[in-house]
Amino acid sequence: MDKLILKGPASLSGSVSISRAKNAYLPILAGVLLSDKPVHLKNLPNLRDIRTIKKLLSNLGVVVTEKENITTFDPSNITSFEATYDLVKTMRASILVLGPLLARFKEAKVSLPGGCAIGARPIDLHLTNMEKLGAKIDLTGGYVHAQTEGLVGNRLVLNFPSVGATENLLMAAVFAKGVTTIENVALEPEIDDLVCFLNALGSKIEGIGTATLTVTGVPVGSFKEIEYEAIADRIEASTYLMAGLITHSEITITDIVPKHIDSVLSTLEDMGAKFEVGKTSIKVLKGEFDGTTVDTAPYPGFPTDVQAQLIALATRANTPSIIREKIFENRFMHVPELRRLGANIILKGNTAVIDANNSLTAAPVMCTDLRASAALILAALATEGTTEIHRVYHLDRGYDNLESKLKALGVDIQRVSEDS
Repeated sequence: MDKLILKGPASLSGSVSISRAKNAYLPILAGVLLSDKPVHLKNLPNLRDIRTIKKLLSNLGVVVTEKENITTFDPSNITSFEATYDLVKTMRASILVLGPLLARFKEAKVSLPGGCAIGARPIDLHLTNMEKLGAKIDLTGGYVHAQTEGLVGNRLVLNFPSVGATENLLMAAVFAKGVTTIENVALEPEIDDLVCFLNALGSKIEGIGTATLTVTGVPVGSFKEIEYEAIADRIEASTYLMAGLITHSEITITDIVPKHIDSVLSTLEDMGAKFEVGKTSIKVLKGEFDGTTVDTAPYPGFPTDVQAQLIALATRANTPSIIREKIFENRFMHVPELRRLGANIILKGNTAVIDANNSLTAAPVMCTDLRASAALILAALATEGTTEIHRVYHLDRGYDNLESKLKALGVDIQRVSEDS
């Protein structure tokens, strides 16, 4: 197990290229199972979750080869329909292989998912709607066993715009007989990216960017060989924007789609932050910033995956902040660790009240989940002294080459073994 040692306060300069989005590539990697032709994916980020799903695909019989920045997946000879507990327990996104396996092979057995402990995230929306497409679902021994004699298109209405359910049902429906409409779908850019990927393979999906997606079934075996590159990671981009702001530094974020983080930019601008926004870049300008009042919400609202980072930023604002978590009920685990650094934060149910102008002083802190880990990195950048950040394996799930990117910006950071 590793820890990070970060010396602050830091002063940043230069530019940072944003990696391709983990949350776009995970469903795309699951979607590889729909094809019987090679799929070539560009610039997969070097993340633990990506490595986990690659191993899962290999276990199912997908042949994975790598050459420079292209990873090729050959799913022509699938040998198993079972995603086992030892892999699925570490990553919730593994449930996304359920739809593709069921669609192509009419059978799937997937362990109930694990992942970050940030609250209940049931998969009922996945299962009840797959049943409406003609799947028979059995929950036994901690596994979802799905079978069908052939999926048939239907009207599916989600009672919540779940990202995972939208992705799984889209992939389940691509070979379903007739037409499937999925209403109240998630609007995240990663959904649009999955639709673009599936259509590039040969699916017929309409309604991209809207709350209703229409899938016209195509024959199994009709997909073609393609090369594809996912969108940039909007959560990583947001984190580096805040790294510039919390250190009052001028840095440039590159290789992104700025409109994907409109809600984050709008919130930060309301706080007084100033940016120069280009076609594929954002420059953070030096300056002071005030506090804010924000509720997390499904896209295009303020993302729950940036809530922890915003709280870290707010500890250094000139006025107090109020941040309400409206998506997950257990997503303030970073707050006790930020308090260890000297932050004055009061929790009232799903609301965090953050005092202004906190004077942060180094202390050992512990990562509890992926985005909480990013919040600790941000706080450490503005902390007086050397901060030790433990259990950084959480960070490795979602931040590609974090240390090298921060070092290139001028941060004094190193990774060492916990035994060092």
